[in-house]
Amino acid sequence: MKMARYNFLLASLLLSCLLWSAQVDGKEYMRCQLARELLQKYNINKTFLSNWICLIEHESNRDTKVVKRNPNGFASYGLFQISSKEWCRVSRKGGICDKKCEDFLDDNIDDDVQCAKRIFERVGFKNWPGWTASCRNTQNLPNLGLACNIQTV
Repeated sequence: MKMARYNFLLASLLLSCLLWSAQVDGKEYMRCQLARELLQKYNINKTFLSNWICLIEHESNRDTKVVKRNPNGFASYGLFQISSKEWCRVSRKGGICDKKCEDFLDDNIDDDVQCAKRIFERVGFKNWPGWTASCRNTQNLPNLGLACNIQTV
């Protein structure tokens, strides 16, 4: 009996080490770097760029590897905090964006931006509590012209 318990603990420790070593390579963006990438690489509309940056800063603090557990039992993933409730599925492809939620945790934000644009097309920024609470008032939006020399209008 003791040997079985010992083997179980050893296997658990080994599995933990393997999972820890396979951590996701995320990325923490600087504000201007992210703004330029969203504008140039992903063709985010300049009119909404400050809204997107504000949203991202309040949802994930510009960190792609953030996971937030919600009281409703679902979680939100990555830079845009995309919810497993309807937009993605944990451990398998699915949801409206047809993605694994874990795919939003790496440093490649191609799929994140694609899904975030889909969410925006369907429901606008109101999908994100961080935007609703902190960015809805245009006075709270970052001045990217001043901060990053990006003219947004």
